[in-house]
Amino acid sequence: MPMFRPQRKPTGPGAARLGDTPTVITRNALDSALATARSSYPNEFGGMLRADPPGVIAELLLLPGTTSGRRHANFQFMMLPVDLAIVGTVHSHPSGALHPSDADLNLFRTWGRRHIILGYPYDAGCWRAYDSNGRETVLTVTGHEAAAARARPPKPVHRPDSQDDPERWAQR
Repeated sequence: MPMFRPQRKPTGPGAARLGDTPTVITRNALDSALATARSSYPNEFGGMLRADPPGVIAELLLLPGTTSGRRHANFQFMMLPVDLAIVGTVHSHPSGALHPSDADLNLFRTWGRRHIILGYPYDAGCWRAYDSNGRETVLTVTGHEAAAARARPPKPVHRPDSQDDPERWAQR
C-alpha cells in the first residue's frame, strides 16, 4: 500500500513545497526566538521551528516539559505536535559561542533540516543557522515589508456626541 504524503500545491514555478528545506526566516520568528533567549538568560532556551508557507520559517514553537539550565536545554520530543511543517530546532548558548557542541551535532543529525544557535547578548547579529550535518548555512531574514502589509489600522472608537443620547449627555 502506498504511503500517504500530503503536499501543498505550488503557487508558481519554483515555489517551495511541503518538505523543502527552508531558506528564509521571518523577522517576527527570529525576534521571538531572540527575545525568549534573552528572557531565559543565564539559562539556555530551546524551541522548534515551523515553516509555513513551506520554505519560510515563520513560527517558534515551545515544547511543554522542555528543561533547561546553564549548560543544557532538553527537548521533550514526545510533546511535539504531529505537524509536517516543523523543520528544525533553535536554542541559545549563554556563553555567546555560536558554534555547535557535540551534543548539538547529535541533535542536528537526528532531528530536522535547519537549526539556529543564538548567542549572548541575543541581538540581531548574534545567531547562526546550520544544516542537519552541522555545516553553517544561510537563512535570509524577511519581514519588515510583510509585517507592514499585515498591519491593520486601529479600529476607530465610536464616541457618541450629544446628538446620540441627549439625556445622558445633558447631565454632564
